[in-house]
Amino acid sequence: MPDTLVDRFGRVHTSLRISVTDRCNIRCFYCMPLENVQFQPRAEILTFEEIQRLVRVGSDLGIRKLRLTGGEPLVRSDLPKLVKRLRDLPGIEEIALTTNGILLDKLALQLKEAGLDRLNISIDTLDEDVFERITRRRSLARVLEGIAAAQEARFQSIKLNAVAIRDLSEPEIVPLARFAKQQGLELRFIEFMPLDADRAWDSSQVLSGEEIVRIVSQEVGPLVPIPRDDPAQPATDFAYTDGSGKIGFINSVTQAFCSACNRMRLTAEGQFRNCLFSTEEWDARAILRGGGSDEDLRRLMLDCVDHKRSSHGIDSPDFQPPARAMYQIGG
Repeated sequence: MPDTLVDRFGRVHTSLRISVTDRCNIRCFYCMPLENVQFQPRAEILTFEEIQRLVRVGSDLGIRKLRLTGGEPLVRSDLPKLVKRLRDLPGIEEIALTTNGILLDKLALQLKEAGLDRLNISIDTLDEDVFERITRRRSLARVLEGIAAAQEARFQSIKLNAVAIRDLSEPEIVPLARFAKQQGLELRFIEFMPLDADRAWDSSQVLSGEEIVRIVSQEVGPLVPIPRDDPAQPATDFAYTDGSGKIGFINSVTQAFCSACNRMRLTAEGQFRNCLFSTEEWDARAILRGGGSDEDLRRLMLDCVDHKRSSHGIDSPDFQPPARAMYQIGG
């Protein structure tokens, strides 16, 4: 039995994305339906103790980096306590969190003090009307307050995430790039992926990273590509030639980065997934709540990784999106 999470293609898995809730305080159309959202009953969601146990077993298999996601992770009560539990585990080198920022003004400092290293804050526009069109809520001011609070708390890294959608995002590119540049933050554009709850995604809606590079270079400042800090990182990075910062592009549709993927996923109700687009899940909660051993959990994680495909297959003619939307899987 191997002692590392290596798949049949030789990819070693050292990163685990943990969804702590499927609930959210906005309704982005690329992630959730507007109405009649079916959330997991609270009793089905993993407890902090259960998450800590899974991470401890995973760390023995080489998991070193964690990212907490949702839904919106900050709607989970007492989240800083989970961060502290995970920070105290041996072997864990980095803990990050992806958030929409709406609750961050109240929690940024607590999260930093608990041991959170990195933050990714989702912001697709600086225009309140466009924000409402995307999120079905009017909360842009609170997101901006959350970004300011995160800066004040002085995290190791703060990145802004923007989903790029053709015929919607083009006017938002330049204002977002200028804002990030002025604030000394790294902006990352993410290609629109087929994970929307309404199943309305179409490849024609994908605004490619390559197109956005051209727009930013022409309107904000010339860009030059720079090497990846980590071969497994999802973003292709560019630097402004005047030295004023970086900008990244997650081209998950047009330039898949599957060959270097090192990530596993854990849903809020305890299902392991080896890919965002996986059609299979491995039930860790059944082991946790059925009296299973750490060795049972270890074997489950190894089996999950062993069944990973070579790529997500979005560009394949027989591609089928997962049955679950982004908020149910974990962003």
